[in-house]
Amino acid sequence: MDFPIAEPIKRALHAAIDADDCGYADPAGLGDAFAPWAKDRWGWAVAKQDVHVVADVVTGVAEILRVATSLGDGIVIEPPVYHPFAATIRQLGRTVVDVPLVKRDGAHAPDLDALERAYAAGARAHLLCSPHNPTGLVYPEAALARIAELADRHGVLVIADEVHAPLTLPGANHRPFPAISEAAARRSIVLTSASKTWNLAGLKAAMMVACSDEARAVLARLPPDTPYHAGHLGVLGSRAAFREGNAWLAGVIAIIDRNRTLLGELLREHLPLVGYVPPQASYLAWLDCSALGLGPDPAAAFLERGKVALSAGPMFGNEGAGFARLNIATSRALLEEAVRRMASALP
Repeated sequence: MDFPIAEPIKRALHAAIDADDCGYADPAGLGDAFAPWAKDRWGWAVAKQDVHVVADVVTGVAEILRVATSLGDGIVIEPPVYHPFAATIRQLGRTVVDVPLVKRDGAHAPDLDALERAYAAGARAHLLCSPHNPTGLVYPEAALARIAELADRHGVLVIADEVHAPLTLPGANHRPFPAISEAAARRSIVLTSASKTWNLAGLKAAMMVACSDEARAVLARLPPDTPYHAGHLGVLGSRAAFREGNAWLAGVIAIIDRNRTLLGELLREHLPLVGYVPPQASYLAWLDCSALGLGPDPAAAFLERGKVALSAGPMFGNEGAGFARLNIATSRALLEEAVRRMASALP
């Protein structure tokens, strides 16, 4: 995001440098900060000892899949979805099981019937991106409850990437997956981080959260050195974010909320053929550019002809052909300039 780092985080990082403190991360380092924050934010009761440090969310996904699944096992994803999911599954010798999102009443939604078929056919895990990247979908509680019920019935482990959850926007309500039901807690592990919300991704500190004996047993099988690959400054910055970063976050959410509306206005003025459903969470806009005549990767044309960089839709799966992802966490002036440049790229 194009925003300055929150002052409490800056103070924590500067204090560490001033104290010549750049050692290894504290492996128990985030539970005491995240647990009360999650309780206040979502009413989610998390025991601090159930919050395990890992370098980043994708590393957590990979490590959990290594110990909880076997070579060749089917792993469900819901494309168009965060592109490292499929790559990680394949690198581990597992099988990608695509269950694409569907459009209902103009908005994205999980295909619950298709998920049930995939689970029944033998999938062993489901990488659930909640809130969803790139579409900005916040899964309705009823859909999460149904996923939990199906996962419990078929013995599927739900690995819930909830890294964008703190950036849920006004009008939507994120529910942490294990808080949905006892079945959800039994069948899931949450991966999250302060990284996206407070611009700390490069400092490397994320969390794996278990809320049941079954989930704790999975994490207990991880290599004992897993937390030591996280960054010490990442842990310190994340602690400061959860303890003192709410005022900064409220300001950021207000800007993103404004910008998602502004983007709709700009597209109607400059690119009326682009399909756009405002995101319910995060700072990413998923744009259907298939009517512009720019081919399967419109981001390439926007970059070459308009000198504006978007994420290429096809990297998110076959369902991303004709789409591009735009980061709207910026100033009004830069967002206006980005859309004007996109319009200049049209043939």
